[in-house]
Amino acid sequence: MAELRTEEEQVQALKAWWDENGKSLLLGIAVALAAVMGWKAWQQQESVQAENASILYQNLLDSVVGAIGPQQDEAKLATANHLNGQLKADYEGSAYANYAALIMARVAVDQNELDKALVELDWVLANQPTESMYALASMRKVKIIAAQGDLDKALSLVDAIPVAGYKVSLNELKGDLFLAKGEKSKARAAYKMALDATDSASRPLLDMKLNDLAVTEG
Repeated sequence: MAELRTEEEQVQALKAWWDENGKSLLLGIAVALAAVMGWKAWQQQESVQAENASILYQNLLDSVVGAIGPQQDEAKLATANHLNGQLKADYEGSAYANYAALIMARVAVDQNELDKALVELDWVLANQPTESMYALASMRKVKIIAAQGDLDKALSLVDAIPVAGYKVSLNELKGDLFLAKGEKSKARAAYKMALDATDSASRPLLDMKLNDLAVTEG
């Protein structure tokens, strides 16, 4: 009988524990299951979104090729602009949207629509670009502003671009801007800084720019 009472007491203790903790245990399990299911659903959604963005981006590339080729298809250019807007609206901050804007900026430059190109580049800079994409978009912006004739503004923008990993390109760009201003000594110094920062044995274009400066100054 003592053993039975012990078993009965155990059962009663278990029931009492369940009455006290059962609901919170079930709630914890439900929350855990919901978290797992939610994570899987989120992953699936992300995968679908990435695939959809990839398709839009590929369609944009195809349209751009047709738009800027020898045939100059205006309908395909309109399609490219539409897809660019759709990527920005639906996939803002994604690499696909940023690359699409970079491409459309280049198309705008080819069509001599420099203000439109700047709008595209500013969009990239404002929408979570990678470090390399930020530097690329910034340098393209600098070149456009220089082409518009504002060399001082272009130089100030160069100085604001993060330097890490881009010393060669940035100093070469500064050299080009100083040369455009007629400041040959500053251009030569910038080119030399670019040459010193390179990790390759030869930079033919930089060498040529320095040689040309030596000729004009000689």
